[in-house]
Amino acid sequence: MADVDLETLPGVGPATADKLKDAGYDSFESLAVAAPAELSNTADIGDSTAGDIVRAARDAADIGGFETGTTVLERRNEIGKLSWHIDEVDDLLGGGVETQSITEVYGEFGAGKSQVTHQMAVNVQLPKEAGGLHGRVIFVDSEDTFRPERIDDMVRGLPEEAIEAALEDREIEGSPDDEETLDELVDSMLEKIHVAKAFNSNHQMLLAEKAKELASEHEDSEYPVRLLCVDSLTAHFRAEYVGRGELANRQQKLNKHLHDIDKVGNLYNAAIIVTNQVSSNPDAFFGDPTKPIGGNILGHKSTFRIYLRKSKGDKRIVRLVDAPNLADGEAVMRVQDAGLKPE
Repeated sequence: MADVDLETLPGVGPATADKLKDAGYDSFESLAVAAPAELSNTADIGDSTAGDIVRAARDAADIGGFETGTTVLERRNEIGKLSWHIDEVDDLLGGGVETQSITEVYGEFGAGKSQVTHQMAVNVQLPKEAGGLHGRVIFVDSEDTFRPERIDDMVRGLPEEAIEAALEDREIEGSPDDEETLDELVDSMLEKIHVAKAFNSNHQMLLAEKAKELASEHEDSEYPVRLLCVDSLTAHFRAEYVGRGELANRQQKLNKHLHDIDKVGNLYNAAIIVTNQVSSNPDAFFGDPTKPIGGNILGHKSTFRIYLRKSKGDKRIVRLVDAPNLADGEAVMRVQDAGLKPE
């Protein structure tokens, strides 16, 4: 996709092509899904020219028109499913975490949200026959939660058949019981997790744009980007935009951020997992007073919403709150030193 000649588009000469590429628009698809105003601002070109470029890119990329339900079904067959390696949870999610979708995981502190992102960062690197997507990971860390040590624990805690599949896939010789072999596998997996710490909401939004560039860079590699984790999506926005007077501005920026993240999933067939903080409603006399923050903007944009709830000991209740084609339901898992495990 990165080798496409943008100068074939009307109104795009060498200088404009360079501006577009510098702004991260290096394919017909990335231009086709851009808004003309957004293109005009980020690439410093006129509004009229931006509109012409977007329309021409949509024609060149052959997207934006109507298609039959049969065609949609065929395209959906390309969507990957990332397994949790917990049958009950995978069944709840219709096979696992979908690519080209945003999966939101929310819950109170200590519920296991970051454990989910770490486990998926391991699982996604496994071969498809072992429940993975044979891809690499981009991890945007806004709460200083990423720990390589947890990746180490979770790699060693994988089912033996998954470890064997990963060793064979990476051509690492040795036994799943051999410490040196496992050390090599851990190093190989850590090598394919790209971590960036977000210092504030603006920096977090910039990292979402950088994620698109990184996904484009690795698109044709042996391990393309197949997972983008943002942990947590809302922490900086919640801290920086305080009070009702800042609510509209916060939601507007959060909405743009979500759309930038979504582009990575749609353009590069990647799964998107975002964690979200919660608030408690003191007026709730009945039911669970815990609510995810982010309002309707996040509620509408998330394809799947998962509520993690603490239970006895290391047990966690995984509740599917919203999904376009799945019934609500619950599953149970355990959060252990070796990762997420069945009950």
